[in-house]
Amino acid sequence: MLRKVALFSLWIGLIIYAFFLAPPDQPDTFELIKKLSIGQWQGINPLIISLFNLMGVWPLAYSALAFTDGRSQKIPAWPFATASFGVGAFALLPYLFLREPNQEFVGKKNIFIKLLDSRVTGIILTVIASILVAYGVQGGNWQDFIQQWQTNRFIHVMSLDFCLLCILFPVLLGDDMARRGWKNNQLFWLISLVPLLGPLIYLCVRPALTEDNATDIAKQQVIVNS
Repeated sequence: MLRKVALFSLWIGLIIYAFFLAPPDQPDTFELIKKLSIGQWQGINPLIISLFNLMGVWPLAYSALAFTDGRSQKIPAWPFATASFGVGAFALLPYLFLREPNQEFVGKKNIFIKLLDSRVTGIILTVIASILVAYGVQGGNWQDFIQQWQTNRFIHVMSLDFCLLCILFPVLLGDDMARRGWKNNQLFWLISLVPLLGPLIYLCVRPALTEDNATDIAKQQVIVNS
């Protein structure tokens, strides 16, 4: 219950801060988002380009945990995970405080869950994220980024969103590790304390989910008995 209250309070605080306390919106924000989205990156600070694209990597990393976690939840995970591609932690936080602890995976993996469960997906995301981080750090203008962070609501809130996604990953991580038979506190904290790359490397090395055939066996017994 304490975790739910804390996550709910964080969500409300994030909304209040983003709309009322963050730096003001800038007239060219829509044009900036448009250029970032379609790849017209000329004249844009590589740090901003990197951050914007990393905000597309994070939802996939969360989806790799949330879709399996949502299998046994009263609420489906997919609406929150899908919305997170547009608004990040603003969409994920409601799922995190509404969900219940879940350390089991029941039933068969569908094609989408198999894709998200694949180590290949984790490797691809890790390579993409590493390239983006290197691109931003090597070519970015930190002074310009700090100035935009202080004056531009979009840049400011996107940076805050990125940091929150780094911090919130452990909320789903513990149950995901338990579903795979990994109950190791040291490994949990190692993954949690390395921002971005820790979670992505976890997706590369975690054991595959074991499918539960109990449902299928029960159905076969019903058919035989009938």
